[in-house]
This record gives sequence, C-alpha cells and structure tokens, in this order.
Amino acid sequence: MKCAVHSDVDAVGYCRNCGKPMCSTCVRPVRDVLYCEDCLASIMGIPGAASAAAGGAVPPAGALPLPPAPTRSPGSPGVAFVLGLFPGLGAVYNGEYNKALIHIVVFILYMAFDAMRVAKAKNMGETPFDPLESWSKNRPIGPMILIGLGVLFLLNNFVPIYRIFRLWPLVLIGVGVLMFRNRLGRP
Repeated sequence: MKCAVHSDVDAVGYCRNCGKPMCSTCVRPVRDVLYCEDCLASIMGIPGAASAAAGGAVPPAGALPLPPAPTRSPGSPGVAFVLGLFPGLGAVYNGEYNKALIHIVVFILYMAFDAMRVAKAKNMGETPFDPLESWSKNRPIGPMILIGLGVLFLLNNFVPIYRIFRLWPLVLIGVGVLMFRNRLGRP
C-alpha cells in the first residue's frame, strides 16, 4: 500500500486514529503508537486541517474529516485507592502498565526474599523477628479477618432466592467466631 500523502512511496504503518497509510516521512511515533500529523495535532489540541477548513481553507480532495480525539473519562480516586491495595491493580486502573508490572515484581520478590530469610533463621534455630507480633499478640486478628471475608462474600452473593451453595461464606464466619471465642476465653 502507498502513503496517503506521498502516493509514490510505500506505507510503513497506519495512523491509530484515522487508519491512514503513512510513509516513514509522514509517520509520527509516540511511545510505539503511530499517528499521522493531523491526528497528533488534534490530540494535542493544536488546530489542524479540520479547523483550517472551517476558517475558509479548502481541504484536499478526498480528505475525510478527522474523528474526534478519543476521550477517557477521568478515573475515580476512591476506586484507584481500593484497587491500589492490591499490587499493580491501581496502576493498571490508571493506565500505567509498566508501573503495575514493577509493583507486582517488587511485591513478589519481597515475598520470596522474606520467606527465604525466615526459613534460614528457622534452620539455624533462631526465632525469626516478626514486627507485628507484639501488636497482634493480644488481638484476634485471624478471626476478625475470617469474619470480615465471610461477611463480604456473603453480601456479594445476597439475592432474594437463598441457595445453600451461595451461603458457603457462613462457614468462614462460623470458623472466625469460634476462633474469636477461643481466643477471648484464654486466660
């Protein structure tokens, strides 16, 4: 296929917005995405051929009007925060895929090195240091997490028609309540 502007030159790519074939002279790469000059100008808010045509200039024969620049609705900071509690999801929600990959890799590497450190300490007969042990020693954290997860899963499945298989989170709640009772019953 030939370039839309230079009809004697082979096209090397197509504009992401309008699909126009472009030669190496016409192509405008932006982070490995190809645009024609008119579409790139409209995305950046610079008046291009479409607004010049409105001002009295005559567009070239066969030229199609430029499509509107794609708009992405702004993200919700609250949703971004909640998704950000899981490694990489907040960055994916914000469209930052490279950052999400870095978050996931760092999280996985931290888990692997921490597990290795604890295993080495146990093999040497040492008691591994747990920074949260003194805080959670007298608090029933495990039962509270189980009860909370059970309630969340149960609310997610809440429907007018009760089915036995949809009430499985009650098992989590029950185990959490038992653990909670046993923890509080200890002297």
